[in-house]
Amino acid sequence: MGLSFGHLALLVLVVLVVFGVGKLPQVMGDLGKGIRAFKAGLKDAEPSEDEKDKV
Repeated sequence: MGLSFGHLALLVLVVLVVFGVGKLPQVMGDLGKGIRAFKAGLKDAEPSEDEKDKV
């Protein structure tokens, strides 16, 4: 039940209409920064080896 090519094409079309072609690189860059920050937050939230031993 994944996304077919038609679904992806429609999604890209909607994104282009909403954000416009000129603003799209900025939006994608901001999205990438957000994902990197989220991954860094997850990495920081994992207990260290010392904390694992205490449990």
